[in-house]
Amino acid sequence: MREKRGWAFWLAVSIIKPTLLATTRRTWVDPERIPAEGGCVLVMNHLSHVDPLTAAHLVYDYGRLPHYLAKAGLWKNKALGRFLDAAGQIPVERERGGAGAYGKAVKAVREGRLIVVYPEATITRDPDLWPMRGKSGAARIALETACPVIPVGQWGAQEILPPYAKRPRLFPRRRITMRVGEPVPLDDLRDGPVTTEVVTEATDRIMAAITRQLELIREADAPAERYDMRVHGDRFKKRKDRS
Repeated sequence: MREKRGWAFWLAVSIIKPTLLATTRRTWVDPERIPAEGGCVLVMNHLSHVDPLTAAHLVYDYGRLPHYLAKAGLWKNKALGRFLDAAGQIPVERERGGAGAYGKAVKAVREGRLIVVYPEATITRDPDLWPMRGKSGAARIALETACPVIPVGQWGAQEILPPYAKRPRLFPRRRITMRVGEPVPLDDLRDGPVTTEVVTEATDRIMAAITRQLELIREADAPAERYDMRVHGDRFKKRKDRS
């Protein structure tokens, strides 16, 4: 059974979709791999703050409603908070480790919703914009619910709004390419206890699947070692501190 579109989705679509149609060109590869119904997790690489809008365009056009794990600070604005609640978005309290968001995401998947997760949890710091080391949230949701995990590689959003840029580059129209992969194979990891090792393996498979889709888009090979901010640092930190 398809999820009903409430007023928040109708309002968002009426504003966002015409804007994206006017300012982007789209190449979507294998979008039919997005499940037509049922709970699932769609995982993507993170290039720009406009990623959720371009991802929503893909998901919505193929019959699903996207639900995101979003920073809880967005709910501080009461009007925006009401809108986000009406659209079924999930607030994440990072200071508390996101435990509450995890439970809500699991519940949403079990209710048949599509959850969009950026496993990197922030815009990539890799100098060539390859996916970084992933966080475990998507893997834990998938292992808990046994839902499909659909990897998507995407490219082009960074041309609209580079990291921490203040003004978008809307013209000339930018090409957004999204390539949807086959579900990440995780069934063998669901047979036993969900240990740290199992979650790590699931996360590695998820990131490898996303990276493979991006390699196909870019027709290039990703680095053998994935960028890790704990090891390599945050090359955007000075820029953020000045803003």
